[in-house]
Formats: sequence, structure tokens, C-alpha cells
Amino acid sequence: MINILLASLFLPLSHFLMSSATLRAPLVHRIGEKAFLLAYSLVTLLAFAWLIMAYRQAPTIVLWVAPAWMRAALLPVDLLAVVLVVAGLTTPNPVIVGADSLFEHANIVQGVLRVTRNAFFWGTSLFAAAHVVLTGHVSGVLAFGSVAVLGLAGALILDAKKARTHGGAWAAFAQATSNMPFLAIAQGRQRFAWREIGLWRPALAIGLFLAALLWHCQAPTRG
Repeated sequence: MINILLASLFLPLSHFLMSSATLRAPLVHRIGEKAFLLAYSLVTLLAFAWLIMAYRQAPTIVLWVAPAWMRAALLPVDLLAVVLVVAGLTTPNPVIVGADSLFEHANIVQGVLRVTRNAFFWGTSLFAAAHVVLTGHVSGVLAFGSVAVLGLAGALILDAKKARTHGGAWAAFAQATSNMPFLAIAQGRQRFAWREIGLWRPALAIGLFLAALLWHCQAPTRG
């Protein structure tokens, strides 16, 4: 159990530490931006690998058992999460690491960016939070909770970083978007444009969701 606890702490803390100005600036100055991003990606992969292995090896200590109705109720949440992840990964977004030049593009706020500028983070967080409820055991709460915290906090940290480095360009972008899904639309600062999202993104997301659901139904249940 100590292993899963340490792995669940290391994942978000390693991201927050490497993203902090205190550590990032000296490292970028010493090794360069490209080398830093490579190191950051490597740490991320290792952190996720450790978390997955620790989760698979952890004992099953049941805290609660999610009823069937709750499992059914959370399926739309999982599907929405997958849609946000797919749309977030396939839509040009200046918030994404290495895409800062997109701030200079006119009308960059398109598709899922009208819903949230941090679609990938929200998608992973929603998916992980749903699985905290569904697993109901200590290792699941730690592992999926770690991912949920990383996603929600990571979006805020990235927003703050972009605000510091892009000034007026960020202010205009932030005014036309929102971190929380649908908030800018609800406040009248943005509108929903289904055609910009297209049919292929939801179709791909539904396909991935159904494949994962099928795999999960066939996989042996822990504990």
C-alpha cells in the first residue's frame, strides 16, 4: 500500500514542481527549452508507469461498493470525458505546450475551445473522478484521485503560466474562453458551435468509449 501511496503523490507533485518558476526557469536556462520539455515528458511517462504498476500490485481494500444505478449514471460522464479528451487533443489550442504562437492567430477560439480552453485536463479529471466513485477501494481512490487532482490543478497552473508570459494576448483569449466547461457560454461571452467540433470527434470518442467499455466488461474484476 505504501507503493501506491507514494506513486499517487509523485504524479501530481512532480508536475507541480517541474512547472514551478522556481525550478523550471533555472533548468531551462541550463539545458534549454527542448531538453527541459523532453525531461518533463520522460518524468510524466515514468510517473504514470509507476502509478499503473503500483495500482495493479496494490491489495484491494474495499471502502464502498458502487450500486448498479450509480455505475449506469456515471456512463454519460465517462463518455463526456472521452469526448473532451479527443476534442482537446485534436483542436489547435495556444494553451498546449509548444503552441504559444497560436495566440497570434485571429479567430483561434474554435470548436471545443468555446466550451473550455482546457478540454483535455477536464476530460481526464472527469474520467478519473468517476472512477474514484466506481472503484470504491483504497488503491483506486489514490490512483484515480491523483489523476483527477493533477488535471484540475494542472489547468489552473497552466492558465497562470500563460497569463504571466503572454499578457494582453492571454487576456483576450481568456475573455473569450473559460476554464470550467460551458461557463463562458453560460455567461454570454461565447457560443456553442457544433459544426466546428464536427461529427468525427464525437464519433471517434464514442468508438473509443465503447471499446474501453467492452474491454472492461471482459476484464477480470479486482478483488
